[in-house]
Amino acid sequence: MPHLRIASVNVNGIRAAVRNGLHGWLDAADVDILTLQEVRADDEHLEAAFPDWSIVHDKATAKGRSGVAVVSRHPALASRTTFGDDDFDSAGRWIETDFALGETPLTVVSAYVHSGEADTPKQDEKWKFLDAMEQRMSQLGADGALALVTGDLNVGHRPLDILNWKGNVKKSGFLARERAYFDRFLGTAGEPVVGQEGIGRGMVGQLSDTRAHAPEGEGKGLGWVDVGRAHHGEVEGPYTWWSMRGKAFDNDSGWRIDYHLATAPLAARATGYSIARAATYAERWSDHAPVIVDYTY
Repeated sequence: MPHLRIASVNVNGIRAAVRNGLHGWLDAADVDILTLQEVRADDEHLEAAFPDWSIVHDKATAKGRSGVAVVSRHPALASRTTFGDDDFDSAGRWIETDFALGETPLTVVSAYVHSGEADTPKQDEKWKFLDAMEQRMSQLGADGALALVTGDLNVGHRPLDILNWKGNVKKSGFLARERAYFDRFLGTAGEPVVGQEGIGRGMVGQLSDTRAHAPEGEGKGLGWVDVGRAHHGEVEGPYTWWSMRGKAFDNDSGWRIDYHLATAPLAARATGYSIARAATYAERWSDHAPVIVDYTY
């Protein structure tokens, strides 16, 4: 059955990733569409890195920061970077591209959510981004459309997604309010969503009460599917990011913060989900690993 292979990865700087071995992985990966986050480069650097690919790229306002791109074997039919309110600077963090899956329209997004910092202005920017993301995903997922949000979303949705989740409940990336957005993204379409998935009663005392942040902690499900969790089931990880410090990679002390979030009709076509974790620390070319999925048509 024919398929479209889509991979996503935070490259932690495209020029460094290329120097450190990105192309060795890419040459063997047989990818049709590659979404990139934290590109941190100009158009000319991407063109040099991917001379035989079609490229759409959105730079950050601040030079050398963030940046998202979609590179593909065939040109995108259209692309968009408009996102959020007019007064919100989302440059370098959200780009939409339109392709076709067989003869059916397909929208592929490369997203790079702010890392944030609890109780600081950095976290306020993250809340604005997640608000805009929720609104846009509601639009993208309407009427049975095929749409895919990929990227470094900088939130571990459930305890299964972070090895040391207990030590991070008050830190950005695992705040209850952040995870509540994912509850809504992935909740049954149109059904009320309140509270946290995957948190047992014995853990509640260690967690912030999402409902204290109403209306942010309440809402209706959008019906999207976490393709990685659907593929692996109720297991720890598999993780997609490990700190470059200490023995985090060697001990597999990681976070699953890189996602393929698909509308239900697209998720039904997903096969062959995998995370391209480097064999050794020395062979890493980013602190993230590519997430790869085939979508049949």
